Amino acid sequence: MHILLDLLLLIPILIFSTVESFVKLLIPKKRKSVSGEIVLITGAGHGIGRLTAYEFAKLKSKLVLWDINKHGIEETAAECRKLGARAHAYVVDCSNREEIYNYAKKVKTEVGDVSILVNNAGVVYTSDLFATQDPQIEKTFEVNVLAHFWTTKAFLPAMMKNNHGHIITVASAGGHTVVPFLLAYCSSKFAAVGFHRALTAEMAALGKNGIKTSCLCPNFINTGFIKNPSTRFIPTLEPEEVVSKLMKGILTEQKMIFVPSSLSVVIVLERIFPERFLNAMRRIINVKFDAVIGFKNKVQ
Repeated sequence: MHILLDLLLLIPILIFSTVESFVKLLIPKKRKSVSGEIVLITGAGHGIGRLTAYEFAKLKSKLVLWDINKHGIEETAAECRKLGARAHAYVVDCSNREEIYNYAKKVKTEVGDVSILVNNAGVVYTSDLFATQDPQIEKTFEVNVLAHFWTTKAFLPAMMKNNHGHIITVASAGGHTVVPFLLAYCSSKFAAVGFHRALTAEMAALGKNGIKTSCLCPNFINTGFIKNPSTRFIPTLEPEEVVSKLMKGILTEQKMIFVPSSLSVVIVLERIFPERFLNAMRRIINVKFDAVIGFKNKVQ
């Protein structure tokens, strides 16, 4: 009887939450202030990480910038300082757990407690399973998802103590829908999306409603990591457009940020329609990019 009553009580909650979501679409949410927040961005030496750092710098945040590329991270830091922000650059290999923990301690001592963490660092290898070397597969998971665990374990305790913070997971559309010849990458991004969703649920279960989470899932971006990407309907995105949507999502505390937003429709379709239809749809969408195919060598 109690179970039936609980299920019946879900109906008004469903109606209310649906109406609430619709109203939120019509009334733009006020953007929060990040002035004075200590923002750590991994992979900040180039691309999305660099542009995100610039946007936080304009909003008067204090920047902590991590990247494996010393020249790139110093360039980003210098530009952030020109924009009026305090910026601290560290050369960190996000595939190395101990290095992450060591530099996290250094950041706490030299800068303070990080309150906004942007897990952006990522690697991608465009090849089929056989052409992707074992170390490349390991590196993909170390950077694209395991690093998220280590950085979050390092900086989350201070956020939980203050019940204040924001953890951003930079994932991909490839964390929801698969693409041939990006097997390791898609697998790691599925894991990153799962990390975001599980962390969100865990914070709610612990009553830490002051700690926000966001997950960025864009289509192909013109950053040079994937060579000559194209699809039939969705154009390759420019980094500036993606960062604009990311910042809006962070400042309005949006949980899942799809770029373009139409990607959410494609993902829903994948959950509903049969495999034969999905295969036909993939042929029509016609995702293309330069990739190394090692299967032919294996069967010769």
